[in-house]
Amino acid sequence: MQRFSINVRSLALLNIVTILSIKNWPFMAQYGVASVSFILIPALLFFLPVALVAAELATGWPYEGGIFVWVKEAMGDRAGFLAVWLLWISNVVWYPTVLSFTAITLSYIFNPSLADSNIYNFLVIISIFWITILLNLRGLEFSSKISAQGALLGTLLPASLITVFGIVWIVTERPTEITFSWNALIPPLNSTNEWVFITGILLGFAGIEMNAIHANSVKNPKKNYPKAIFLAACVIVILSILGTLSISLVLPADKMNLAGAVIEAISLFLAEYGLSPLLPIFCLLVFFGGIGSMSAWIIGPNKGLIAAAQNGKYMPKALCYVSNDGIPKGIMLFQAVIVTALTSVFLFFPNVNTAFWVLIALASQLYLLMYILMFLSALILKYKRPEVRRTFSVPFGKPGLWLTCGVGSLCSIIAFGIGFIPPEQLQVGSHAYFEMFLVISIIIFSAFPFAKGCNSR
Repeated sequence: MQRFSINVRSLALLNIVTILSIKNWPFMAQYGVASVSFILIPALLFFLPVALVAAELATGWPYEGGIFVWVKEAMGDRAGFLAVWLLWISNVVWYPTVLSFTAITLSYIFNPSLADSNIYNFLVIISIFWITILLNLRGLEFSSKISAQGALLGTLLPASLITVFGIVWIVTERPTEITFSWNALIPPLNSTNEWVFITGILLGFAGIEMNAIHANSVKNPKKNYPKAIFLAACVIVILSILGTLSISLVLPADKMNLAGAVIEAISLFLAEYGLSPLLPIFCLLVFFGGIGSMSAWIIGPNKGLIAAAQNGKYMPKALCYVSNDGIPKGIMLFQAVIVTALTSVFLFFPNVNTAFWVLIALASQLYLLMYILMFLSALILKYKRPEVRRTFSVPFGKPGLWLTCGVGSLCSIIAFGIGFIPPEQLQVGSHAYFEMFLVISIIIFSAFPFAKGCNSR
């Protein structure tokens, strides 16, 4: 039987549509020209190590389950289940942030003032998520179509247009909210506030390990897989830089809305160019992109969790139910219940921005714990299972792997700790309340794989 083969361009595109998200641009846009450094530094010190290590692990253990298989081989079944659970639950926490962005975008079609309403965001988020879950229950083919079309029409197209609008703005010498200079490239890291936002930026580069499973499907992976990663990284970084700067051009940093800045910038661009009647079309595209992006992430982590649960029988049978067409219906409905509960955060924090950031911080910390397990597993397996053939290995052998895992782990640990510090400009009320919410949530979510009811063997 002829082995399925994926070319460099296709793998690069797959990584681009999985990772690129215009929702993350406002985090960096607040810093104007310095946002270039805020993008390049995490891309080099975090995104690249994750991509390289995931590729080595995926080509050595190319089995369904991904992160579960890698960590299990290194540290045992329970640790493997913890890793895939952290991947899954971090995405569940992340869904309300995507949908808040989507809800705010939708409000610009009907009534922009609704964007600041906590109740509006709560109701729209849970409504859209449940609708998306029900649509995904129709099957993988339907889900993949939503994901593919949403990524292209709702992410790549708006991202490209925002970039073009920004370039035209500069070329036509319109007034800007930022000043271009070499000194402005230096990131202002003299306060904890700037370090705090790096946590949100790192989450914007997460996810490439999900596609590492395709590394063995690339012809000559040792040469072509790095090419695909480099191509994807270049496109993601370039579009992120240009798009972020485009938002910075027209929105003052002190009035930046984390969830609504993208659509606010688009609205200003269209008004300036006499294209305001096109705003509803842009809103629908971005709305569709949010749905497509979330749909793409719903199936992947769910299948990984199911593979782990069925292997180790760590979850109740009702949650492990998979339909004849491969849809993990039990887990999908379970996550819909969790998302509904998490979305209530919008009702208990002072404003939409604060609730949005709290969920971003929590999702980032859970995801970073998973990455720490992944880096540690790669090092353990280098010595524990040296006989396993990896068609792609991190360059320079064991020293190269130690350096790569060390840098990636250090970034993850620092970002995890900083995540407990709330940004100065957000009204979080009591800092103790903010930190307590994160600590309790992390403990509860991380403890689930160790609960008695989750081991039926």
